[in-house]
Amino acid sequence: MRRAALAVALLLAGAVALDRAFPPDLSRARDLSAEVTDRDGVTLSVFPAAGGVWRLRTTVEDVPPAFVAMLLVREDARFRWHPGVDPLALARATAQAAWHGRVVSGGSTMTMQVARLLEPRPRTALSKAIEIARAVQLEVRYSKDEILGLWLTLAPFGGNLEGVRAASLALFGRPPMGLDPAELALLVALPQRPSALRPDRFPERAAAARNRVLEIARDAGVLSPREVADAQATPVRAARHEMPRLAWHLAVREAGDARVATTIEAPLQAALERLGAEMAASLDERANLAVVVLRNADRTVAAHLGAVPGEARAGTLDLTRAVRSPGSAFKPFLYALAFDAGAIRPETRIADLPRRFDGYAPENFDRGFTGEVTAAEALRLSLNLPAVAVADAFGPLAFVAALERAGAPPRLPPADAGPGLPVALGGFGATLTEATALAAALAEDGTVAAPVWRAGDTAERRRFVSRETAGAVRAILAASTPPPGMPPQLHPPRIAWKTGTSWGHRDAWALGVSATHTVGVWVGRPDGTPLPGQTGRATATPLMLRVFALLPDPGTLPDAPPLPPAPALARLGEPRADRLRLVFPPQGASLADGAAVTLRAAGGQRPLTWLVDGAPIASPRHRRDTAWQPEGPGFYRVTVIDAEGASVAAEVRVRSP
Repeated sequence: MRRAALAVALLLAGAVALDRAFPPDLSRARDLSAEVTDRDGVTLSVFPAAGGVWRLRTTVEDVPPAFVAMLLVREDARFRWHPGVDPLALARATAQAAWHGRVVSGGSTMTMQVARLLEPRPRTALSKAIEIARAVQLEVRYSKDEILGLWLTLAPFGGNLEGVRAASLALFGRPPMGLDPAELALLVALPQRPSALRPDRFPERAAAARNRVLEIARDAGVLSPREVADAQATPVRAARHEMPRLAWHLAVREAGDARVATTIEAPLQAALERLGAEMAASLDERANLAVVVLRNADRTVAAHLGAVPGEARAGTLDLTRAVRSPGSAFKPFLYALAFDAGAIRPETRIADLPRRFDGYAPENFDRGFTGEVTAAEALRLSLNLPAVAVADAFGPLAFVAALERAGAPPRLPPADAGPGLPVALGGFGATLTEATALAAALAEDGTVAAPVWRAGDTAERRRFVSRETAGAVRAILAASTPPPGMPPQLHPPRIAWKTGTSWGHRDAWALGVSATHTVGVWVGRPDGTPLPGQTGRATATPLMLRVFALLPDPGTLPDAPPLPPAPALARLGEPRADRLRLVFPPQGASLADGAAVTLRAAGGQRPLTWLVDGAPIASPRHRRDTAWQPEGPGFYRVTVIDAEGASVAAEVRVRSP
C-alpha cells in the first residue's frame, strides 16, 4: 500500500514538473486584433492582428447563453463534467471508425479543440496524444468558462476570421448579443468546415449545416420547435460587412493595445459621422471638415470626427490636430483675459474707427467701421480694430503666454521677434482640439483642461480665467443674433458661439457651448489653399448647429456672478509713435503674377527681417527694401520685423496674368 501511494505521489510530482516545464502556449490567444470601444463597451474600431487576421478576445459574457448551449450540445455535451478528455466520446469515435473504416464522428472535447487551436499540428495519432495531454493541462490551469473563452476567441470561421465576435461583426454587422437564433446556429456550424461553409460563397451548404444545428438544439430542449421553424425559414445572408471603423482617427492613436475603452458614445459618434459625410458632400471636392464634442462636466470627448473619408479630401488626416489659423475664433479668449486682468470691462467704450498701431492698420471684415461701441458689442460683432486695441492694452505677449499656459500655444511665424498685435485677429496657428478645450473653459467655470478620451483618465484642470469672467463672455456670445437656420431649441440663452474665418478664406471655424457640451468645428481644404466664399458663419456654423441638435436638450446656459467693478474708459488706448512702417505692398494689394516685387519698409530699427507666409526670405538685412518673387497666384502674408521686435504685416493677393 505504501509503495502504491509512493508511486502515485511520484506520478503526480512528475506531472506537475512536466506541466511547469512545458506550459500551454497561449501566444495565439494573446495575438489579438486591436480594438477600441466606446464608454459602454460597444466596439468602435478594430485593427487586424498579425497576418491580417481578425481575432477579437471573446468571453462567455460576450455571447448569449443560447449560443453556449447550442455549441455544447453540438460539440461536447459533457463538457461541464469531464476532465478535458471524454472517454465515452473517444470510445464511440474509435468503434465507429473501426466499423466503417473511416472517421464518422470526432472524439475531441472542446478542451482538446482548444489545445489544437492554440498549437495547430498535423492530424496524426501523436498529435491526438499531445492534444489529450494539453487538454488535461488546460483543465487543471483554467476554469471551464476560461477554456470556453479560448475557443470563442480562436475558432476558425473562414478566410481571415477567427473567433465568434470577429465572425459576428464581419458576417452580420452586429455583436453576438444582437444575433437571432438562426445567426447563432450558423456561427455554431461554421467552425466544423469553415472554408466549405462560408455563407458568402456557399449559402446553401451553410443553410443546411445551420439547420442541422437547429435540429440538435431543438431535440436537446435548447430551442423551442417554433423558434427552430422560424430560424430555418430565415435565408442565409451572403454579404460580408466591413469591420467597425467609428471614430477612426481617434482609434488609430490607440491601435497598439489589444483593447482600449474610450469616452466616446457610439450612437452619437455614428450620427456625427453620417452628418459629416452629408455636409462634406455639399463642399468643394477637396474640402473637408473636423468636429470635436466635449462634455463640460469632465472635459471628456463624447464624439470625434477627424475628417470625412476620401482621397481627394485627404481623409486619412486627423484635422482636429492640424495647425490652422483661427481668425476671429480666439477673440473671446482675448477679451476674457483682458476682463480678468481688469484692463477692460464689457461696458468699456472702444472707438471702432480707422487707426494705425505702429504701422499696423487693421480693418473689419466688411471693410467698414462702426464708431464707438462697448467691449461687449465689439466682441459680439467681431470687430477687428477694437480687438487689436484690447490686445494693445492687455499686451500681445501676455495673450500668447496665457494661451501657452492653457495648453494652446500659438504657432507664430518663425522669427526672433515676439508676438505682435495681429495675434488679436488670429495671426497664428492653433488646432481645433485646443480651441474647443478653451471654449469649454468659458462654458463652465473658467478652468481649462486637455480633452480626455481614454476611459478612466481624469482631465487635469488649470485656471484660465475666473468663473465670473467666463460667465461674462458666455453671456455676451449667447446674446448674438441667431444665425439663419438655427433650430428654435438652440436659441439664446441655450448656446453661446463664436465663428472665425482665416485670412484668404482658408479656414472656417465655429465654437459653441451649451450647459452640457462644447462643440468645435473646422471646415477647409487640408492643403491650406483658399476656399473662396467660405466663412465661419456661412460654412462652419450650420454644421455646429446640427451637431448640437444631435445632443440631448441642454437647458439654458448657467448664470454667472457679476464681474467686480472696474473703471470704464471712454476710449481704449491711444496710438503710439509711428515707428516701423510697411510702405509696399499695402494691405490688400493685388499684384500681377510673374514679376518680382520690391518690398519696402520705412522707420524701425535695422537690421530688418522679411517673412512671406511666416518663412524668411533672403534680404540685405541692413536695407529697408528687398526683392521677392511670388511662387504663383494666391494669397500671401508679407511681414517685416525690425531689430527691436516691432513687426508689420500685410495680406496681398497675386492674381493670374
